[in-house]
Amino acid sequence: MILPERLYYGDTIGVIAPASPADMKRLNRAIPFFEKMGLNIRLGNYIDEVHGYLAGTDEQRLADFHDMIADTSVKAIIFARGGYGTGRIAKDIDYELIKQNPKIIWGYSDITYLHTTIRQAIDLVTFHGPMLASDIADADFDSLSARLIQQLFKPAKLFYTEDISSLQVLVPGEATGALVGGNLSLLISTLGTAYEIDTTGKLLLLEDIGEEPYRVDAMLNQLKLAGKLTDAAGIIVGDFAEAEPKKEKPSLSLEQVFHDYFADLQCPVMSGFKIGHCLPHFSVPLGTSAKLSTAKKTLTVDAGVK
Repeated sequence: MILPERLYYGDTIGVIAPASPADMKRLNRAIPFFEKMGLNIRLGNYIDEVHGYLAGTDEQRLADFHDMIADTSVKAIIFARGGYGTGRIAKDIDYELIKQNPKIIWGYSDITYLHTTIRQAIDLVTFHGPMLASDIADADFDSLSARLIQQLFKPAKLFYTEDISSLQVLVPGEATGALVGGNLSLLISTLGTAYEIDTTGKLLLLEDIGEEPYRVDAMLNQLKLAGKLTDAAGIIVGDFAEAEPKKEKPSLSLEQVFHDYFADLQCPVMSGFKIGHCLPHFSVPLGTSAKLSTAKKTLTVDAGVK
């Protein structure tokens, strides 16, 4: 496991859009958030490019990513937004370059694909957390979400308890393992590829947005049939925002879907975590050791920086 170096006052962070185009007005509105932390901002050369539903061509987005990795003055890469597109550049990423220049990589949603490929290629810890144009620019971006970004400045364990949100035990137990996962639909898109998510002995985090119960059902069924649920040491069910059925027709509830796929597992499963497309957004490092306890209703995650 490779831990990236922590941030210090005066450091520079790079901001790029490796997936969908960022709303530049929103992105610029979020920049002062980091400047108030004493950080400098370097925008990618192609940050304002638009190529259909992509933030520039695959070559442009990849070039921005490699440029930020290679630039030794850039100590962290925090993505502008997710959307769609990181899977398109995964095969062309220079993972050896990242290994030689390990640094903080922060984002979520479509960035789940990068979290997975980078961790499984070089064992670098990356971070699942809110991004500039999609989250930090919001007027209601909350204090807890903001404070959790401080984990980049000082190594410290993270503790999730019911002081943050109500947690539901689906399968009782306790488990320890590397925390992996993220956006469910992105994890599904890795299956059958060279970047297929490895859940063996891991704590698997799942979250998503805009997926109706039948769609969540289909994706969990695919994970189940691929052996990813039974391989996991434990499962952390994050936020599933905007998951209500969109048509007035019979539907299972999301809770029923979770019961169908998790209740018979031989590992602890707990839901209700405010991790994902939500506020507060509890940011976590991926790849570090974590402990899930349903008896205590806690999730403890080791520090992600050194």
